[in-house]
Amino acid sequence: MLLTIFLAVAFCAAITLLLISAVAFIQYDGTNKWFFSSAPKEALELLKPRNKELFYGAKAMGWGLVIISILMILGVGIIAVWDGFRSGFSLLQFFMRYVLIFTIYKAYDMIFFDWFLLCRSHFFQHYCPEVAPVYNGRKYGYNLKSQLLKLLVIFPAASAVAAWICTLFR
Repeated sequence: MLLTIFLAVAFCAAITLLLISAVAFIQYDGTNKWFFSSAPKEALELLKPRNKELFYGAKAMGWGLVIISILMILGVGIIAVWDGFRSGFSLLQFFMRYVLIFTIYKAYDMIFFDWFLLCRSHFFQHYCPEVAPVYNGRKYGYNLKSQLLKLLVIFPAASAVAAWICTLFR
Protein backbone atom coordinates (compact mmCIF):
# COMPACT_ATOMS: atom_id res chain seq x y z
CA MET A 1 0.00 0.00 0.00
CA LEU A 2 2.80 2.40 0.86
CA LEU A 3 4.52 1.64 -2.42
CA THR A 4 1.28 2.33 -4.30
CA ILE A 5 0.95 5.75 -2.66
CA PHE A 6 4.61 6.48 -3.42
CA LEU A 7 4.05 5.48 -7.07
CA ALA A 8 1.01 7.79 -7.25
CA VAL A 9 3.07 10.69 -5.89
CA ALA A 10 5.88 9.92 -8.38
CA PHE A 11 3.29 9.80 -11.19
CA CYS A 12 1.92 13.21 -10.14
CA ALA A 13 5.46 14.64 -10.00
CA ALA A 14 6.19 13.31 -13.49
CA ILE A 15 3.02 14.82 -14.94
CA THR A 16 3.80 18.14 -13.23
CA LEU A 17 7.31 18.12 -14.70
CA LEU A 18 5.84 17.36 -18.13
CA LEU A 19 3.36 20.23 -17.89
CA ILE A 20 5.87 22.80 -16.64
CA SER A 21 8.40 21.74 -19.29
CA ALA A 22 5.85 22.13 -22.08
CA VAL A 23 4.31 25.40 -20.97
CA ALA A 24 7.33 27.25 -19.59
CA PHE A 25 10.29 25.95 -21.59
CA ILE A 26 9.17 24.40 -24.87
CA GLN A 27 6.18 26.74 -25.31
CA TYR A 28 3.65 26.63 -28.12
CA ASP A 29 5.30 27.16 -31.51
CA GLY A 30 2.34 26.30 -33.73
CA THR A 31 3.39 22.68 -34.31
CA ASN A 32 3.30 21.09 -30.85
CA LYS A 33 -0.45 21.16 -30.16
CA TRP A 34 -0.23 17.77 -28.39
CA PHE A 35 1.09 19.43 -25.22
CA PHE A 36 -1.82 21.86 -25.20
CA SER A 37 -4.57 19.48 -26.33
CA SER A 38 -6.30 19.43 -22.92
CA ALA A 39 -6.93 23.17 -23.07
CA PRO A 40 -10.42 24.31 -24.06
CA LYS A 41 -11.06 24.96 -27.75
CA GLU A 42 -11.54 28.69 -27.08
CA ALA A 43 -8.06 28.91 -25.52
CA LEU A 44 -6.42 26.94 -28.33
CA GLU A 45 -7.89 29.35 -30.88
CA LEU A 46 -6.34 32.31 -29.04
CA LEU A 47 -2.93 30.70 -28.50
CA LYS A 48 -0.17 32.51 -30.39
CA PRO A 49 2.93 30.67 -31.58
CA ARG A 50 6.13 31.64 -29.79
CA ASN A 51 9.17 31.16 -31.97
CA LYS A 52 11.60 32.98 -29.68
CA GLU A 53 12.94 30.95 -26.77
CA LEU A 54 12.34 32.16 -23.23
CA PHE A 55 16.13 32.06 -22.82
CA TYR A 56 18.94 30.42 -24.77
CA GLY A 57 18.57 26.63 -24.46
CA ALA A 58 15.06 26.71 -22.96
CA LYS A 59 13.57 24.37 -25.57
CA ALA A 60 16.45 21.89 -25.27
CA MET A 61 16.11 21.96 -21.49
CA GLY A 62 12.34 21.53 -21.81
CA TRP A 63 12.68 18.52 -24.11
CA GLY A 64 15.24 17.00 -21.73
CA LEU A 65 12.78 17.39 -18.85
CA VAL A 66 10.00 15.88 -20.99
CA ILE A 67 12.16 12.81 -21.58
CA ILE A 68 12.87 12.52 -17.85
CA SER A 69 9.14 12.85 -17.16
CA ILE A 70 8.25 10.11 -19.65
CA LEU A 71 10.90 7.85 -18.13
CA MET A 72 9.43 8.50 -14.68
CA ILE A 73 5.94 7.58 -15.91
CA LEU A 74 7.27 4.37 -17.49
CA GLY A 75 9.16 3.64 -14.27
CA VAL A 76 5.97 3.96 -12.23
CA GLY A 77 4.25 1.47 -14.52
CA ILE A 78 7.14 -0.98 -14.50
CA ILE A 79 7.54 -0.90 -10.72
CA ALA A 80 3.78 -1.25 -10.18
CA VAL A 81 3.69 -4.38 -12.35
CA TRP A 82 6.98 -5.88 -11.14
CA ASP A 83 6.10 -5.49 -7.47
CA GLY A 84 2.67 -6.97 -8.09
CA PHE A 85 4.24 -10.01 -9.76
CA ARG A 86 6.81 -10.33 -6.96
CA SER A 87 4.12 -10.09 -4.30
CA GLY A 88 1.74 -12.48 -6.06
CA PHE A 89 -1.05 -9.92 -6.51
CA SER A 90 -4.52 -11.11 -7.41
CA LEU A 91 -6.74 -9.40 -9.98
CA LEU A 92 -8.37 -7.35 -7.22
CA GLN A 93 -5.03 -6.27 -5.77
CA PHE A 94 -3.71 -5.16 -9.16
CA PHE A 95 -7.01 -3.35 -9.83
CA MET A 96 -6.90 -1.58 -6.47
CA ARG A 97 -3.28 -0.50 -7.06
CA TYR A 98 -4.03 1.00 -10.47
CA VAL A 99 -7.31 2.62 -9.50
CA LEU A 100 -5.66 4.17 -6.42
CA ILE A 101 -2.79 5.58 -8.48
CA PHE A 102 -5.22 7.02 -11.04
CA THR A 103 -7.57 8.39 -8.37
CA ILE A 104 -4.77 10.17 -6.51
CA TYR A 105 -3.50 11.54 -9.81
CA LYS A 106 -6.94 12.77 -10.88
CA ALA A 107 -7.59 14.44 -7.50
CA TYR A 108 -4.18 16.12 -7.79
CA ASP A 109 -4.96 17.16 -11.36
CA MET A 110 -8.30 18.67 -10.39
CA ILE A 111 -6.98 20.48 -7.31
CA PHE A 112 -3.47 21.50 -8.31
CA PHE A 113 -3.64 21.96 -12.08
CA ASP A 114 -7.21 23.11 -12.60
CA TRP A 115 -7.94 25.00 -9.42
CA PHE A 116 -4.52 26.27 -8.30
CA LEU A 117 -2.40 26.68 -11.44
CA LEU A 118 -5.21 27.71 -13.75
CA CYS A 119 -7.54 29.73 -11.52
CA ARG A 120 -5.43 30.98 -8.61
CA SER A 121 -1.80 31.38 -9.63
CA HIS A 122 -2.51 32.13 -13.31
CA PHE A 123 0.55 30.08 -14.29
CA PHE A 124 -0.70 29.41 -17.82
CA GLN A 125 -1.83 32.98 -18.32
CA HIS A 126 1.68 34.17 -17.36
CA TYR A 127 3.23 32.27 -20.28
CA CYS A 128 0.27 32.71 -22.66
CA PRO A 129 -1.41 36.00 -21.70
CA GLU A 130 -3.65 35.94 -24.78
CA VAL A 131 -5.73 33.13 -23.24
CA ALA A 132 -6.52 35.06 -20.04
CA PRO A 133 -10.06 36.06 -21.19
CA VAL A 134 -11.02 32.38 -21.46
CA TYR A 135 -10.08 31.72 -17.83
CA ASN A 136 -11.00 35.04 -16.17
CA GLY A 137 -13.70 34.77 -13.55
CA ARG A 138 -13.54 31.00 -13.21
CA LYS A 139 -13.61 29.61 -9.71
CA TYR A 140 -12.63 26.18 -10.97
CA GLY A 141 -11.18 24.76 -14.19
CA TYR A 142 -13.08 24.42 -17.40
CA ASN A 143 -13.54 20.69 -17.77
CA LEU A 144 -15.17 19.30 -14.64
CA LYS A 145 -17.45 17.01 -16.68
CA SER A 146 -14.56 15.32 -18.52
CA GLN A 147 -12.53 15.14 -15.30
CA LEU A 148 -15.34 13.30 -13.53
CA LEU A 149 -15.82 11.01 -16.54
CA LYS A 150 -12.16 10.03 -16.32
CA LEU A 151 -12.30 9.61 -12.54
CA LEU A 152 -15.49 7.56 -12.40
CA VAL A 153 -15.52 5.63 -15.69
CA ILE A 154 -12.35 5.70 -17.80
CA PHE A 155 -9.72 5.19 -15.10
CA PRO A 156 -11.57 2.33 -13.35
CA ALA A 157 -12.09 0.64 -16.74
CA ALA A 158 -8.42 1.08 -17.68
CA SER A 159 -7.42 -0.23 -14.24
CA ALA A 160 -9.58 -3.31 -14.70
CA VAL A 161 -8.08 -4.03 -18.12
CA ALA A 162 -4.51 -3.50 -16.85
CA ALA A 163 -5.18 -5.74 -13.82
CA TRP A 164 -6.63 -8.45 -16.04
CA ILE A 165 -3.61 -8.30 -18.37
CA CYS A 166 -1.24 -8.50 -15.41
CA THR A 167 -2.99 -11.59 -14.05
CA LEU A 168 -2.63 -13.28 -17.45
CA PHE A 169 1.17 -13.10 -17.12
CA ARG A 170 1.74 -13.96 -13.48
